[in-house]
Amino acid sequence: MAKKVAILGAGASGLTAIKSCNDEGLAPVCFERTNDIGGLWNFTEEVREDQACVAKSTVINTSKEMMCYSDFIIPKEYPNFMHNTYVQKYFRLYADKFNLLKHIKFRTEVTSVKKADDFAKTGQWQLHIKDLNNNAETVEIYDAVLICTGHHADINIPKMPGLENFKGRIIHSHDYKDLRGYEDKNIVIVGIGNSGGDAAVELSRVAKQVYLSTRRGSWVLNRVGSAGVPQDLIFTKRVNELLKDLLPISWVNSVAESIIEKRFDHEKYSLRPNHRFYSQHPMVNDDLPNRIICGAIQIRPDIDHFTVNGVKFVDGTEVEADVVFLATGYKFGFPFLDDSVLDVHDNHVDLYKYAWAPDLEHPTLAVIGCIQPWGAINPIAELQCRWAAAVFKGDIQLPPREEMCEDIKKKKEDMSERYVKSQRHTIQVDWIPFMDEIAEQAQCKPDLWKLFKEDPRCALNCLFGPCTPYQYRLQGRKPWSGAKDAINTQWERVYAPLKTRPTGNDAGGESRLKTFIFQMLLFMVIVFLYKMFM
Repeated sequence: MAKKVAILGAGASGLTAIKSCNDEGLAPVCFERTNDIGGLWNFTEEVREDQACVAKSTVINTSKEMMCYSDFIIPKEYPNFMHNTYVQKYFRLYADKFNLLKHIKFRTEVTSVKKADDFAKTGQWQLHIKDLNNNAETVEIYDAVLICTGHHADINIPKMPGLENFKGRIIHSHDYKDLRGYEDKNIVIVGIGNSGGDAAVELSRVAKQVYLSTRRGSWVLNRVGSAGVPQDLIFTKRVNELLKDLLPISWVNSVAESIIEKRFDHEKYSLRPNHRFYSQHPMVNDDLPNRIICGAIQIRPDIDHFTVNGVKFVDGTEVEADVVFLATGYKFGFPFLDDSVLDVHDNHVDLYKYAWAPDLEHPTLAVIGCIQPWGAINPIAELQCRWAAAVFKGDIQLPPREEMCEDIKKKKEDMSERYVKSQRHTIQVDWIPFMDEIAEQAQCKPDLWKLFKEDPRCALNCLFGPCTPYQYRLQGRKPWSGAKDAINTQWERVYAPLKTRPTGNDAGGESRLKTFIFQMLLFMVIVFLYKMFM
């Protein structure tokens, strides 16, 4: 009999968890509190308690080729940076393609996950389950559990002097849906992450004045990079990772900052932080400098205290405010789990590869997607699910506890050395290195040397082109026959939705041939340098 796996949540992580379990011959049952799939991306007009949701206007920050699942291409006609409605459409296509909906119990909440009485022997889990349609409660036993609830549900409201005295409206970004009701208001936004930046830009189009308060400032990335190419397709390349490993980090930061500063001078816009580019998760926002330069948004320092009618900043300046908008992030946790299983304090939790509790007697529970990557989270969650399903099946073993604890300790130390101290910098990962880490464990890490012998064109595209998720279906466990073609045609899908008017111009095959020759020469140089210095 196939092992029963309970999956908590039917969002981006939960859907691929179901498929991964099916691929390994397991029996998944997914519990979803709402009446639909999509999780964070399932937009609703009403605010749902403890349920994250994007705003009506939200557009994803990673391009479609970087955020897709590794064996299911996003339709070429979809925009490169998809509105949340397109993300939800993609999830529906994925669910239909792999017949996932039959495994999901909607309007069903798991209120408690505990070790079964004979856990030491079996590794099984006891789940208390509530049917939200009739409040009926049941208890069921499962062989394994995948926690796919994300980390954007429990809002973080920091203690700020005088906030309780403020008589205007106070709202957290979790509860923000659209700009209705904010017309002609003075708005102070606290926090300069992606949510704060997006809200500032949108509200500034109808507000009287928007003030964006920040303690440290931020580097601001554009979605659209050089020559109109999605920025993440330029940055997220294996060749760039090789260069980062060879060069001093100060040089790498200087190169990145020089590229970013070509768009606008962060110092002149009062945004430049004291830390280097790779020391904080950057903001992704195309419109912020435009709204600043026309005066609709003013960047202000940290808040000293709130008054009855406004805000006083640490530089002594004061503004009147009708609305205080808290873009102060989230606290993640697992309230349905006993602290003896997973103990979370101030967004710190000890998990091997951010998935496995090293002290469990049996590897039958994994956390999926509890990471903050420099890039798309969906492919990472998918790889974690593929790995976890293989572990549950018994085909892959986890390392010894000591090795897992050492990895956890090393990651904490590295993060502490690199990042400014912040609650948001506890689960940071670099996209390609972490994907490769997980893929090595899941036995599907691409071997480019082997691939070069089989298909030089595809190998060069993997090395010099964007590291799209298809690379993790080329070889090893659970490969996909369409992976090579997906890699070799990815640029066609990037440009497809942009070609809405025939111009009569085409770069043609000559430029592609020049690119191929250049890549071959650069590849030989890299091989030479690698053999010389490594």
